[in-house]
Amino acid sequence: MKSPYLAALRPRQWTKNLIVFAAPLFAFSITLETILGSLLAFVLFCAASSSFYLLNDIVDVESDRKHPVKCKRPIASGAVSIPVAIAMAVILLGGAVIIGWWRSRWLGATIISYALLQVAYNLKLKRTVILDVVAIAMGFVFRAYAGGAATRIPLSPWFLLCTGMLALFLGVEKRKAELRLIKISGGKTRAVLRRYSFGLLERMESVVTTGAILTYALWSSGPQVGGASTPWMMVTLPFVMYGIFRYQLLSDPEEISRRNEAGHHGELGGQSERPEEVLLKDRPILLTVVGWVLTTAAILWFKTNGIIIR
Repeated sequence: MKSPYLAALRPRQWTKNLIVFAAPLFAFSITLETILGSLLAFVLFCAASSSFYLLNDIVDVESDRKHPVKCKRPIASGAVSIPVAIAMAVILLGGAVIIGWWRSRWLGATIISYALLQVAYNLKLKRTVILDVVAIAMGFVFRAYAGGAATRIPLSPWFLLCTGMLALFLGVEKRKAELRLIKISGGKTRAVLRRYSFGLLERMESVVTTGAILTYALWSSGPQVGGASTPWMMVTLPFVMYGIFRYQLLSDPEEISRRNEAGHHGELGGQSERPEEVLLKDRPILLTVVGWVLTTAAILWFKTNGIIIR
């Protein structure tokens, strides 16, 4: 049985921190040094993000107890006491900042910036319509930048913009799932969700989807536009497009109803309420990610061995 203390850290959400490995992967700089640097950034962001998951659960303990799913979280259920959770959060965040600063001032500054963003999010931004989603997206941008800081690899502006757009996309999809769940269950909702509507979220989804695909296409076009080191990365664009469209399918109300009726044990709000679990549970998206990684690895091998010149 999983320890409630480990569960309180939300290890399933650590998949979000895998984006720190994007810096060496997207720069085609796969060495032992860059892998170890990215691994350190991953561990530090797991610690920092878990500290704020703990603090967030402490602040939201009363509302979480009224939520049909969140009421089972360790702090909301009483399995982890609030004083212990506070101590865990302080140790994790303090350790992440100190070790990050020791590795690189830029990495340490990025973790501090992420921490300040999370403080602002928990105190105000998560209750402010639109800015709540923007704050979530900025958290992903900080993670991506941390990967570059830990490995001393300069990052393309198109890469950072694409990261932000994809994060905004996930944030919008998460709000759609939460709104759907509230409307179906008839339970109490957070004040910020009352400011959203399906119409608004669908329009936002359209904009960020277009932005994500365009910025990735520009990055993959090659060094002529300040993107990837080879325009052959355009070959991977179909994987990105399919992954985005597949995610949209999983958040579609009619698809959710079909899956629930077919006995897929889906949730009323859809899987996109917890984006970190889609990667682990949805086979087509998982295969899409594997296909992207293998294709990118093949392009890197061809480029390294001079089979493709640019």
